[in-house]
Amino acid sequence: MFEANNTTIPSSGPLLAPPEWVLLFKGLMATRVMPSISIFIILLSLPLNGLALVTFTCRIQEKKPAMIYMAHLACVDLLFALLLPLKIHYQLNGTDWVFGEAACRLLSAAYYGNMYCSILLMMCMSVDRLLGVAFPIASLTWRSTGTATFICTLVWLLALAGTVPLLTLTQTFHFQNLGVTCFDLFEVDSSMMLYLSVFIILPCIYFFLPLVVILVSYSIIIYVLCAKHDHSVTSSSSDNQRRAVIMATAVLIEFVVCFAPSNGFLLYHCICIAMGSNKLHTYLAYLMTMCLGNSSVFLDPLLYYYGSSQYRKQIRSVLGLHYETQSHIHKILSSKLDCKTNK
Repeated sequence: MFEANNTTIPSSGPLLAPPEWVLLFKGLMATRVMPSISIFIILLSLPLNGLALVTFTCRIQEKKPAMIYMAHLACVDLLFALLLPLKIHYQLNGTDWVFGEAACRLLSAAYYGNMYCSILLMMCMSVDRLLGVAFPIASLTWRSTGTATFICTLVWLLALAGTVPLLTLTQTFHFQNLGVTCFDLFEVDSSMMLYLSVFIILPCIYFFLPLVVILVSYSIIIYVLCAKHDHSVTSSSSDNQRRAVIMATAVLIEFVVCFAPSNGFLLYHCICIAMGSNKLHTYLAYLMTMCLGNSSVFLDPLLYYYGSSQYRKQIRSVLGLHYETQSHIHKILSSKLDCKTNK
């Protein structure tokens, strides 16, 4: 999203994109590197999140609140991965959108909706884990599957509310020297400035506030577990402490790698546009941070593995069954080979 001012793109007549922007959108980075990254993300995320969703919904009978949040997170990632081929086609096609205005709005809303929903669900998971560790008895009445389902419904509604500006904003423009762009070039007018102010507020609500909650939650969790470890030095308490540290580290790494760059550059880019600045390198950096943001869809399964002992058990049982089957086949083949050798 960048400022296409009225001197470059007139309000009437044929639209012409600045030459340097044409080079960017037709260049190797936009048409080959970025779609290749997206293809890699799809190849990883579809099987991982599909396996996670099947495990949470079908294989695990006892549903805990944490698994409700994780199942919804896997569903969000799976839906977004299924929409990524539209973006890949757009980039491989030389930044020329062929699917219409409605599909463009849906894809843009899906990107930010996935990010907002993921962040909010990760925040819910951190608070749920905090209640379970710090208040294990008192929180039993709060931490129910019904409450978790209700909270997940609110998360979906909040994420959808955050995408309303995208769903109401015209995002496709036809340029003679570029083609039809989707959520890349805009003509800035009085209404666009209102949207810019909204996009400045959204990262504060959907990123910085949840980040503070997550930092506080995991800091308290690690502190409580360390205090318990000092009083009861057992292998189980040591394992719980280690997994909590790994979980907190994984969440923070995902925030720093996936969500912080995209939200930070979105905020910076909107401020630059509002101030009348139009920098090519800023938008290029923003495009790359969007790729990093997409990578969260295959990093989330790591959170499931370290965040749920039941999920770990199910995955290990699947891998163990596969290993035993392979070992059994190997033994049969070896015995047959030995028989033939003896003959």
